[in-house]
Amino acid sequence: MSKIFFSALFIFLFSTMSYAQEFTGLDKSPMDRAYFPDNFAHDRKPAEKAIIRVTYSRPPKNGREVFGKLVPYGKVWRTGANEATEIQFYQDVELGGKQVKAGTYSLFAIPGEKEWTIILSNDLDYWGAYSYNAKNDVLRVIAPTKELSRAVENFTIQFESKGEKQGIMKLAWDKTLVEVPVK
Repeated sequence: MSKIFFSALFIFLFSTMSYAQEFTGLDKSPMDRAYFPDNFAHDRKPAEKAIIRVTYSRPPKNGREVFGKLVPYGKVWRTGANEATEIQFYQDVELGGKQVKAGTYSLFAIPGEKEWTIILSNDLDYWGAYSYNAKNDVLRVIAPTKELSRAVENFTIQFESKGEKQGIMKLAWDKTLVEVPVK
């Protein structure tokens, strides 16, 4: 009897150990990073260091109606998928005409049909926007929306340089584009 018990216990322990070594699959919304100045821009000087870094997940459109449906108007959105988007400023900057101290923040948005509210929050390291608390806002700026002629399949954040240490943070998905000046 004891041989059967120990054999069963051995098989059970071995099967759970081999299961623990399996890896989870890929996220459906892969992570990406955007830099200002853009690390991959053709006109970037080799000695230039990043001023801003954004780490975010890129959900796909997948034939869905995005803004107003999948991402409701008038509600706080994590500005991507999965974990809340993080934006790191390596030095003090102006975002949308307002001063931001160097540091790391969560980047949220409240999408609207004609404009978005862009939010920087002190809350870090959590999933989605479910725990969002307006009391932790550091900054809010309003940015108008623009309609794109072609849909952007995966949510994208990119920076465009506009001269010496000036640029535009672009957020695009589906046929919506939002631009926020940075300086």
